[in-house]
Amino acid sequence: MHQHLFEFIRELYQTKDFIPLHAPRFVGQESAYVQHTLDSTFVSSVGAYVDRFEADLASYCKVSKAVAVMNGTAALQAALYAAGVINNDLVVTQSFTFVATCNAIHWSGAEPVFVDVSELSLGLCPKSLADFLQQQCELTEKGCIHIKSQRRVRAVVPMHTFGHPVQLDELMLLCQQWQLVLVEDAAESLGSLYKGRHTGTFGRFGTLSFNGNKIITTGGGGMVLCADANDGMALKHLTTTAKIPHSYEFVHDDYGFNYRMPNLNAALGCGQLEQLDGFIADKREIAALYQDFFAGSEFRCIKEPTYARSNYWLNAVICPSAEVKTQWLESAAEQGIMLRPAWRPMHQLAIYQHCIRTKLAVTEHLAEHLVNLPSSVRETL
Repeated sequence: MHQHLFEFIRELYQTKDFIPLHAPRFVGQESAYVQHTLDSTFVSSVGAYVDRFEADLASYCKVSKAVAVMNGTAALQAALYAAGVINNDLVVTQSFTFVATCNAIHWSGAEPVFVDVSELSLGLCPKSLADFLQQQCELTEKGCIHIKSQRRVRAVVPMHTFGHPVQLDELMLLCQQWQLVLVEDAAESLGSLYKGRHTGTFGRFGTLSFNGNKIITTGGGGMVLCADANDGMALKHLTTTAKIPHSYEFVHDDYGFNYRMPNLNAALGCGQLEQLDGFIADKREIAALYQDFFAGSEFRCIKEPTYARSNYWLNAVICPSAEVKTQWLESAAEQGIMLRPAWRPMHQLAIYQHCIRTKLAVTEHLAEHLVNLPSSVRETL
């Protein structure tokens, strides 16, 4: 099977050269916009493209305010701070995620709690969250308290894994019932829709990443989507060193973050965002072709949930055994095709082994059997 797959991938991308997992595509106005920033000399953290990128992204996602920052991790850390997460808090998230999700929680002074993911979305499972809250927590006048540790459970951070939206209605209801703040890690899901509405716009905050391997890139960058305009203005102030606007004085009224996105990066983002719909259309076509290829086999392609439209940032397939997965990865590397295993689950990393967790059967199965396939937008777009 794997040799037929490799031939299919080479035909899909029409090349005999190395095929990466996900490469950026620059076919629009990116070069012109970046050159404009060079000509203007406004290449750093002040410039028209930062304002434009924020406004364009807010309009695209239909939120009150979008705040550009230097990367997705900074976006999540700033959002957690603005959501009220403080030292010694607990934040519920998924172990099946990239380490940046948990690192942002850690550097907020809090600690992650791991619940399982859903086989439906590969993102945080509402039933697993409900079981944790009902079995290990109580709602008091101080909020949601973890009974054994007596620590405050402050927030829930689901990640829309590989671009597939989680079951947001159920998660929002649980957050409402237990007085928890919902912060969406939408780093991988720009352009994905939950029941017709953009991911990252359901929680108080949503965060995006524009790393070089994301569906659009600014080289390095991130964005915080804010449901409330006042939250957005406060977060913009906080992430730009909390400096009070003045023509020459330097007065800062809070312990701000220097998380500003450079104008140079924002210019690249403006050019990329103009092409996002085309990128999504091509990636959805690629996903359909993979699904046709694996139809009727013992391999299961991950498909968008029926309630969602996924951007299919990364296509994924579940192998019948861990041995088959390893064989695929090794054979692909020898033939110049990049496949990727799932992340090692966070609860299996030494730095997070001590964290509170529920049973994580789906997480561990995915880690043993899942493989990501090349998912770049094709050059024929």
